[in-house]
Amino acid sequence: MNLSEIAGKEIVNLVTGERLGVIGECDLILDETTGDILALLIPKEKGFFGIKKDKSVLEVPWRNIKKIGNDMIIIEHEGIY
Repeated sequence: MNLSEIAGKEIVNLVTGERLGVIGECDLILDETTGDILALLIPKEKGFFGIKKDKSVLEVPWRNIKKIGNDMIIIEHEGIY
């Protein structure tokens, strides 16, 4: 699967049902030697009118991705977002 095929998909947490963001807004942690994706870094978007008060990110290991569908990516993450 190419990055262009997952760009723009919404990320939804299976545990909470919460929409966490869109792949285009995320960063990836890659293994430099193999090119494998190790984790997604999802920025927290808390605040009014799209102004981010909190600049921290949620790191989701790639193994926590449960399904990549046509419109969204389902992750399983127990932690507080």
